[in-house]
Amino acid sequence: MAFSNPILSGFYPDPSICRVGDDYYLVTSTFEYFPGVPIFHSRDLVNWRQIGHCLTRESQLPLQDSASSHGIFAPTLRHHQGRFYMITTNITVRKNFYVWSDKPEGPWSEPIWLEEWPGIDPSLLFDEDEKVYLTGTSGFGGHEPVGIYQTELEIESGKLLGERRMIWQGTGGSFPEGPHLYKLNGWYYLLIAEGGTEYGHMVTIARSRAPYGPFESCPHNPILTHRSTDNSIQATGHADLVQISETEWWAVFLGIRPIGYPAVHHLGRETFLAPVTWTEDGWPMIGDKGQASLTMGVSPSLPAGESAQWAALDDFDQSSLAPYWNFLRNPAEGSWSLAERPGWLTLHGLAGSLDDTKAQAFIGRRQQHFRAEWSTLLSFHPEREGEEAGLTVIMNERHHYEIGLTLLNGRRQVIVRRRVGSLWKIEHAAEYADSLITLGIKATESMYTFYYGAPDGEEHIAGTGECSMLAKEVAGGFTGVYAGMYATGNGAASGAPAYFDWFKYEPRDSN
Repeated sequence: MAFSNPILSGFYPDPSICRVGDDYYLVTSTFEYFPGVPIFHSRDLVNWRQIGHCLTRESQLPLQDSASSHGIFAPTLRHHQGRFYMITTNITVRKNFYVWSDKPEGPWSEPIWLEEWPGIDPSLLFDEDEKVYLTGTSGFGGHEPVGIYQTELEIESGKLLGERRMIWQGTGGSFPEGPHLYKLNGWYYLLIAEGGTEYGHMVTIARSRAPYGPFESCPHNPILTHRSTDNSIQATGHADLVQISETEWWAVFLGIRPIGYPAVHHLGRETFLAPVTWTEDGWPMIGDKGQASLTMGVSPSLPAGESAQWAALDDFDQSSLAPYWNFLRNPAEGSWSLAERPGWLTLHGLAGSLDDTKAQAFIGRRQQHFRAEWSTLLSFHPEREGEEAGLTVIMNERHHYEIGLTLLNGRRQVIVRRRVGSLWKIEHAAEYADSLITLGIKATESMYTFYYGAPDGEEHIAGTGECSMLAKEVAGGFTGVYAGMYATGNGAASGAPAYFDWFKYEPRDSN
């Protein structure tokens, strides 16, 4: 039996995993998207079902005017004495915090802010003697030596119980980060990422008999890396380990699937899975001598689960949004509704557009397949110049494409717009008399194609755009492409609501 990597395709970076009995739970980073930190459940480590988000309220996740690729970095998920803890960094407000819940699906608590703990990527270890260790990176602004720092934490209050001490600087790679501390057979193992979350990414490990060291570097480091290889998976790093039996361990980690040459990637950093073996001298090794592949063998110790059925169509007939939907930053009050026109998603365009980091009316889901098609039925009566609604594929405010219905030069028109850095162009504009329109985007590995038509009418191709222009290597940042619906007044609040009857995401490849 075999499974296919990634186990979570699309923008799901910085995975963290924990086991509770026969159940496994996993969280990932979300940066400027809201709700934050999706939580997944599995019984077999391969097939995962999203059961909610850890951060569902603005009080937990303030993202107002957040820069792209700020927001939530690298969460860690742990379980102790019947309670789940998720600890992370909100770069937008430059603070670390944790929340807790007795149920993984939530609701989760209000944040406990770690006011005296700088840096990013905090992690927790609940030791056997009931001490709780807080581990993270060096602080913001370069005011202390680069490395991994640690102290003890009072988990009820968030109070730090000791001095902040550096415990390891890694093996010499850049950006030692993403630490996780484990206790096993009398050893404290410190797992970190090095090399930056790019093509030089790697996972390294050290161990000590004491929680503060001194830490001995593994002689086999790095224990996971694809740097300087032609592996289909690249930039592997930021791992977390999970023990599933007395002798069997696995690792989740992030990676990318680049396309073309020079290689670029636009789906984002994804979550991968590989087995862990242990050397005779007590060191872990991830995958096949530190490498993973797109196809790997499943665990013989776990039941074979069933993959979740793909949710292709959302007809917006439910009272709440499905968990795969996200907003860009905190949604403005009154900017969206499922109740205003039952059976339709309503967006009220704000002054902010897709070119902005301020509040905007946008709801989207991750692009999870290289080959896919998205479509929607839109009802929209633009009344003022600049009022607009439609479909978009977006990496950030400076890199996105959209097809929309708008009032342009006094006429209702379908437009295709491309924004790549400082370059901005309406590629296509055609008059469209009706207010009911089907909009669609087709994706291949290299190209997006935009089309429109009357409901049940002829399909008109309106333009194309290269996927590479939305890739991380061009757009920068840490996220991946989203496909979704938007509305805007382009500088003023729109008086015309945009109604979306349904949204369809049809994959054209298996992963």
